[in-house]
Amino acid sequence: MYGTTMLLKEEAVATLKRFDIGEKFSYLPALPKASVLIPLFVRAGRLHTLLTLRSQELRTSAGEVCFPGGKKDPSDQDDVETALREAQEEIGLPPDHVEVVCTLFPVISKRGLLVSPVVGFIEETFNPTPNPSEVSAVFAVPLDFFIREKDHYATSGVAGVIGTLHSFYFRDPASGTQYHIWGLTAMLATLVAALALKKKPEFDVGFDFVDPLTFFKKLLHKKLSKL
Repeated sequence: MYGTTMLLKEEAVATLKRFDIGEKFSYLPALPKASVLIPLFVRAGRLHTLLTLRSQELRTSAGEVCFPGGKKDPSDQDDVETALREAQEEIGLPPDHVEVVCTLFPVISKRGLLVSPVVGFIEETFNPTPNPSEVSAVFAVPLDFFIREKDHYATSGVAGVIGTLHSFYFRDPASGTQYHIWGLTAMLATLVAALALKKKPEFDVGFDFVDPLTFFKKLLHKKLSKL
C-alpha cells in the first residue's frame, strides 16, 4: 500500500507541476488578492482533497463550502504564504506540513478578488482543528468525485456568472452530512481532479485539458473587462 500511495502522489505531483504559472500573470492589474489552498492526500489508494464549511457567523459566503483560504495580508510575501497562513488559521494546518506543488491560474471571485489556487500535499493522518469563528466543518472528498456525472449539476445563464455554473452534492460517509459544493470551489476542484488524475470529466466543463491555460486566460480577461 505504501508503494501505491507514493506512486499516486509522485505521478500527481509531476503532472500538476507542469501547470505552475510562475510569472505568467505578473502583468495583471493590482486587484485585491486572495489565495486558497487545495490540500491533497492519498487515502485507501485514492487521491482526496479537504474542504471546509464556512461558519454561519461570517459576513461573506456564510455556510458555503470552500477550500481553506482568504485575502492576502500586507505581511504575506506571496500567494503561497497567504494560502498557508489562512489554512493554519482556519483548520490548524502547520505550513511546514504542506508540500507545495504549484500555483494554478488565478480566477476572479464573485466579490472581485483575484484568487490564486495553491496546490499542496499533506499527510493522510492530518487531523484538522477548525477555528469555530471561521469554519464549522472540515471534510474529505475523493478527487475522482469531481469528474463524475453522477452527483454533478450544471446551470447556465446565472446572473454574474460567465459560462456554466457547476455544482455537486456530496454526502460525507463519516458524518452523514450532505454538502453542496458549487461555483468557484466546484470549478477549482474539477480542474485539479482532471489535471491530477489525467482524466477528462464525464460532463462538459468547457476547457481543453491539454491547454487549460488558454481557457482560463480568456475567462480572466472577460471578467477583468467587466470590472
